Amino acid sequence: MNRHLVLTLAAFCLPSAAIAAPERSVTFAVSNLTCPTCPIAVKAAMGRVPGVTHVTVDFSTKIATVNYDPARATPAGIAAASTKVGYPARIAIR
Repeated sequence: MNRHLVLTLAAFCLPSAAIAAPERSVTFAVSNLTCPTCPIAVKAAMGRVPGVTHVTVDFSTKIATVNYDPARATPAGIAAASTKVGYPARIAIR
């Protein structure tokens, strides 16, 4: 009986995984980047947000690009993480 219950639960769980929201990307303009090592702090702060899968920060353009799972993270939450460590971030229109 336990095996039947496990198989039934698995059948209900699999379809929801298949329809999960696809990963998204957002671009931020980041302020206060004054030296080439500042992007390291921004990348670390944004990367600690649950659901963030990849972060790149370009010092010369002051742009951060973040890939994230929209079920677990929001652009506002990602920007807040950067702002909290001294580098205000806002969504950039490209």
